[in-house]
Amino acid sequence: MVGVRVYTFRMSDNPTSADNQQERLIKIGWITGFVDGEGCFSISFIKQHSRENRRGYTTGYQVSHEFVVTQGSKSIGCLHKLQEFFGVGQVIVNKRYDNHKVHLYRYVVRKREDLLKVIIPFFQTYSLHSSKRHDFQKFVRCLDIIESGKHLTRDGLMATARIIETMNRCKPKHDLIRILRDYTPDIRSKG
Repeated sequence: MVGVRVYTFRMSDNPTSADNQQERLIKIGWITGFVDGEGCFSISFIKQHSRENRRGYTTGYQVSHEFVVTQGSKSIGCLHKLQEFFGVGQVIVNKRYDNHKVHLYRYVVRKREDLLKVIIPFFQTYSLHSSKRHDFQKFVRCLDIIESGKHLTRDGLMATARIIETMNRCKPKHDLIRILRDYTPDIRSKG
């Protein structure tokens, strides 16, 4: 099992008065509560084959990671406040053509450096309170595997798949784990 690293979160500004500090704590409480209700820490696999002019991943899979908070168009201002507070990520539209009347908007952070230096340290310092806290902890474990490069091996991918099958809506990854175990070359044996 991979040990969970503790990253350091530093406030972007240094309020000096008690009023500013109180206002900052209220904002932090709003952010953690908002993410508890509307946020998601997600790890997924993307099948990547070799193609002309591009060499695919040795294991055949890319591991994708993102922190996302979703809102309808009427609440897009909340997403911009998150982006302003964290100073990373972007707000993007997720156009909907189903039975909903408005498009969804997403505050998304995918860049690994931003996740490791901003998002993870913040939520390690200011804990979530719902079951999302456990998803966050598993997200950190997966990012530790990725950061160490172990995700580039069959065993590392299987370890990651075992973690993510218990995250969010507990989507079983038994088929993916079987495919990784039985059909993915172990690149460590080469070389």
